[in-house]
Amino acid sequence: MSEAPAKFVTGSLMRHVTVMSLTSSVGIMAVFLVDFIDMVFIAMLGKAELAAAIGYAGSILFFTTSFSIGMAIAVGALVARSLGAGDMAAARARSSHGLIYGVGFGSAFALFVWLNIPLFVGWIGAEGETATLAEGYLRIIVPSLPFLVVGMMGGGILRAHGDARRAMMATIYGGGVNAVLDPILIFGFGLDLTGAALASVAARVVIGVTALVPILRHHGGLPRADLAGMARDFVPLVTIGFPAILTQLATPVGQAIVTRSMAQYGLEAVAGMAIVGRLMPVSFAVIFALSGAVGPILGQNYGAGRGDRVRRGFNAALIFAGGVIVVIAAVLFGLRGVIVDLLDATGVTRDLVYLFCGPLALLFFFNAVLFVANAAFNNLGHPFYSTWMNWGRNTVAMVPLVWVCATLFGAPGVLIGQSLAGVVFGVIAWVLARRVIAQGGAAGPRDSFAREGRLLSLLNLRK
Repeated sequence: MSEAPAKFVTGSLMRHVTVMSLTSSVGIMAVFLVDFIDMVFIAMLGKAELAAAIGYAGSILFFTTSFSIGMAIAVGALVARSLGAGDMAAARARSSHGLIYGVGFGSAFALFVWLNIPLFVGWIGAEGETATLAEGYLRIIVPSLPFLVVGMMGGGILRAHGDARRAMMATIYGGGVNAVLDPILIFGFGLDLTGAALASVAARVVIGVTALVPILRHHGGLPRADLAGMARDFVPLVTIGFPAILTQLATPVGQAIVTRSMAQYGLEAVAGMAIVGRLMPVSFAVIFALSGAVGPILGQNYGAGRGDRVRRGFNAALIFAGGVIVVIAAVLFGLRGVIVDLLDATGVTRDLVYLFCGPLALLFFFNAVLFVANAAFNNLGHPFYSTWMNWGRNTVAMVPLVWVCATLFGAPGVLIGQSLAGVVFGVIAWVLARRVIAQGGAAGPRDSFAREGRLLSLLNLRK
């Protein structure tokens, strides 16, 4: 095993941003591809209620995944900061403590969800046989949440070390296992939805194991935890993790607002929105990967006291995002006819796809600004700023803008309002992030992090 120094405190920041973002995006693409493969295989069974059950279950699983993402952001930020400060022992200890807390909290959260599955399925509108199928699917997958937490947190630790390739490979291995087992279990053994659920569980186990092995072999391992160290790391972990989880939950709330607004224009409009919803993460996987990819770069330099490199790393990420979005928007515009023909989109559905493949794709740059700003907030000691920005975008800005634009332009106005909400809070996040970076360079990691811990200090928790 090796103890490499902090990787991002030297060298080209643009190169670090590019490599981390591209490798992270491959892992994200693998996740989206696996979800798509699940839907394809279930659809091949020709039973609409099975596909609907996966759709309802997916809404609930998204909330459980948000927990994993929040914990991964927290442990990644803490490890990156320790590495940047040159404290390898603290980085290893925080990795162990974070994983223990993650498994403990993840198990408790999984138990809570599992015991209330019928209630949650009813809340999202599933009824009859579809509800029964969704409940059965969730009862198999939900207990595997601790494995997903380990996999996500392991990936966060690897990215904090600058090992984006191994973090990416863990996700790819899991996706490959899922893709192989799906047809075997669904068709070969005739397990239908149960087979799809078991394949997903196996994939989560693989992701968890393959994320831990590189940490043990190449990054100093995981030392035995001690109570004093775990008590010391509890507050910083929760201080970042809790708002990060809340931040992730803002997205489904915003999507619910958009879906409700679009529904009044009929099934064609809803279909167009669904197509755009699938095109977006596939087209902009690199941009969706920015927050997790840029975080370790900013965190290491912040921990090293390199405020100049934190500022330049933030700017490099925005320049990279702008270039990527211009290229992707141009490709989408050139292929818009092919896309609508492939999906047999007509009428309002076609109009919405054309709208996304044109000006709205360019406006996605402001979402990229928000992602990069969130990385700065999470790694520079202000994680609640990310929560405020995401919830502000998905509620305060989105509700009035969607309503006004829909009144003026009809169904296209719903997507326009959604994009303009991203513009408003992208600009706000950019201004706030620049302020945080300027202050962080002077305050230092300990002082900045202490400010954000005041909320938990009210509970008489000590660092």
